[in-house]
Amino acid sequence: MIEQQTLEQIANAIADSRLDETVISSLRSQYQGIHFTYCNDDDIPNNDPVIEQKDFNLYLVDGRDHCMCLTNSFEHATGVVVAEIYQD
Repeated sequence: MIEQQTLEQIANAIADSRLDETVISSLRSQYQGIHFTYCNDDDIPNNDPVIEQKDFNLYLVDGRDHCMCLTNSFEHATGVVVAEIYQD
């Protein structure tokens, strides 16, 4: 389970920094119980982010049953996808 407040804190931490592998590594250290994936937002078609920002979107991952899938359920979330938005 990931609480909504925790996801908002993660979004704020990313927004206050330049999004790169260093930020993701810092988040992994700070939130050790949460699995983080970092990718391009274009790699996640046909899904709605849980949090939308100008430069990135956050998606929740459900890792139960040994099969990863995106979810909108905070109760079932085990990880976060940080998807960077590249401006044209």
